[in-house]
Amino acid sequence: MRRAITTFADNSRRTSPWAASIYERARAEGKEHPLAVRILARAWIRVIWRCWNDGIAYDLAKHGGAAALLAPNAAGG
Repeated sequence: MRRAITTFADNSRRTSPWAASIYERARAEGKEHPLAVRILARAWIRVIWRCWNDGIAYDLAKHGGAAALLAPNAAGG
C-alpha cells in the first residue's frame, strides 16, 4: 500500500499544481526526494480520506488547496 500511495503521489506532482507545490515546498525546506514524496502522499491521503468519509468523488473545484493555486489572483493575474 505504501508503494502504491507514494507512486501515485510522485506521479501526481507532474500533473497537479497543488501536488507540485507541496513537493517543491518540501524540497525547498531541504527534504530529500523520498521524504518529499511521503509528505505529498500524506497530503493526498487526507484528501482521499475526506472523499471516502463524505462519500463523494474527488472534485478539483472543491479541493480548497488546489483551487487556491488555480485562482487567477494566485498566479498574479
